[in-house]
Amino acid sequence: MRTIGAGALSLEPQTVQHADEMFAVLSDPAIYEYENQPPASLEWLRTRFGKLESRRSADGTEQWLNWVVRTAGGGLIGYVQATVRADGSAAIAYELSSAHWGRGFGRRAVEAMLVELVARYRVTAFVAVAKQQNFRSLRLLERLGFAPADPDRHAPGEIEPGEVLLVRDGGLP
Repeated sequence: MRTIGAGALSLEPQTVQHADEMFAVLSDPAIYEYENQPPASLEWLRTRFGKLESRRSADGTEQWLNWVVRTAGGGLIGYVQATVRADGSAAIAYELSSAHWGRGFGRRAVEAMLVELVARYRVTAFVAVAKQQNFRSLRLLERLGFAPADPDRHAPGEIEPGEVLLVRDGGLP
């Protein structure tokens, strides 16, 4: 993995050294309006980040690529991540501190990751899951070329009630 430039942002490969600064970012209650919850503790986050540094699933079949998003001013504002599968597909996710919403940072960070995944990891198809009520996230994904998947494309257990699976096939954004 390498650091990726994205205009006023940089995406740095996530390491355990980012945990302290990311704990503050991930403690923002606004980002959990639709799902998940903040990290239980700083120690929990350090342990989690340490495990993710392997960049591989336990069985070795998936690459786990995680980047923290840093502004030109130096502070971390969130993360982008991808699970790259052997079939050339990648499941993506992202979180940004609510203080940075509406400024185009999410789009720039996700787009830079998509370009990296196509160019360096030969990804040919992307999937993302979002809550149906999370209009901000749905709009970001649609602007990047994602569209709701046909119901027959859903694998059992892939999405929960109230979620939508979005897909984007091939090429650079």
